[in-house]
Amino acid sequence: MAPQRFREQYDQIQRSMPDVPLAIGPDDAGEFLYEKGVVLARDGEEARIVEDTVRRHFTAFAGLSADQVRRAGPESNRSGITRIRVADPGQGDGSGDPAVANALRALREPEGRTGRRLVGRNHVVSIAVNACPGDEPVPVEAGARPNPAAADGSHTPDGAVGVLVVDTGLMNDYRSYPLLAHTRGDAQVEECGEDGVLRQYCGHGTFIAGLVAAVAPDTDITVRGTLNDAGAILESEFGEKLFETVDRDGWPDILSLSAGTSNGRTDGLLGVDAFMRELRRQRTLLVACAGNNSSATPFWPAAYADLPGFEDAVLSVGALRGDGEYGACFSNHGAWVKAYAPGERLISALTGFDTPVPYVYQHSTYDDCRYGFGYACTCRHPRHTGALSEEGGSGKPDQVMFEGLAQWSGTSFATPVAAGMIAAHMSARAETDPRAARRQLMDANSEVAEVRGAKVPALVPATWRPVPVALPSPRT
Repeated sequence: MAPQRFREQYDQIQRSMPDVPLAIGPDDAGEFLYEKGVVLARDGEEARIVEDTVRRHFTAFAGLSADQVRRAGPESNRSGITRIRVADPGQGDGSGDPAVANALRALREPEGRTGRRLVGRNHVVSIAVNACPGDEPVPVEAGARPNPAAADGSHTPDGAVGVLVVDTGLMNDYRSYPLLAHTRGDAQVEECGEDGVLRQYCGHGTFIAGLVAAVAPDTDITVRGTLNDAGAILESEFGEKLFETVDRDGWPDILSLSAGTSNGRTDGLLGVDAFMRELRRQRTLLVACAGNNSSATPFWPAAYADLPGFEDAVLSVGALRGDGEYGACFSNHGAWVKAYAPGERLISALTGFDTPVPYVYQHSTYDDCRYGFGYACTCRHPRHTGALSEEGGSGKPDQVMFEGLAQWSGTSFATPVAAGMIAAHMSARAETDPRAARRQLMDANSEVAEVRGAKVPALVPATWRPVPVALPSPRT
């Protein structure tokens, strides 16, 4: 059975994609979300092989006639991917999709004439699927300072390092935060619902931009709302959107990406394969989050850092807990995670600088860490009750107010900290090659932390302040 929190987020993401029936995979295990009734294949000969194989093997089982197995479009795009319908997506519920699973089995090794994988699920690439309550922001006390604090330095228009943040858009009042004075990009489309309450994940891209600007003041930051307001997009669309973004803005020095998905495989995502191969030919460094499911399962695109040929092009980043000594309970881990940075209870810009904005928690904290950790992790502290967790229950969700800065946790935020450190290194050394800067920074770094018994590289900004990890004393 998938964790309750994953199901809560499944429901929320499904509401944000009302025209896309979604399933939980693999086989209801709660590792990722994907589009029902559809598989992905590369355009051309490989798509034809997939269609022919599906027709031969299980059209009757899937409830389709042979002529109903067809391309769901588009047939030609920059990412080189075709959606192929293999079942009626209206059948069944979200607990897996047997027709898609059968299509994957029918095209398992040996994989046709190409010698490579022919077919894959159409996954949801998201900032949202996180089994830990740390993925909701927390108000900070009046007068709180950002953490990491703003580093010394100034913005130089002619020499600033270009950082592209692919995420949700910028909040309307982001320019009220001085560190974001030189930031540009897409606006958040709908910040609040009809009730005036801030929507979940709104402000995610703004928070990330604030972290980059704090660690590396001499940056030109562009934020693109590629992930839409809900922070989720289908894999089949994601690769194309990435191409559109770099076509629009040019290839940046550093691309900061705080989203992804697992897929149960070790060879990447079909939907972003073309973009990743093009990235490898560019000079851009992709800094990508390792994900927040406390798992060693590869999380893509971050896990490309462990694939041959991508070692210089991708840096995968996990999260350290508040004291910086160990990995955060929620952080994914494994040999494919190449660096860790502070990612628990960071403080950056959110919204409400001009007018305070209310927010209602969607998920409840737990009595104990859901991963068995003994420190004051974000699974259980600070306590709050969420609307999705209490549907049909007797609890009342907690409402808070945001007035500018917020505290937030996740590998989503460790990632821009690491990206900012590389950008700051480029500025300090007059280094114009971001991949060379990454190597120099990692080679010179002596900081280490412990993650699951292993010593790992820790990228810790000088302006970051550790936060207590002991549980607070009970009220008397």
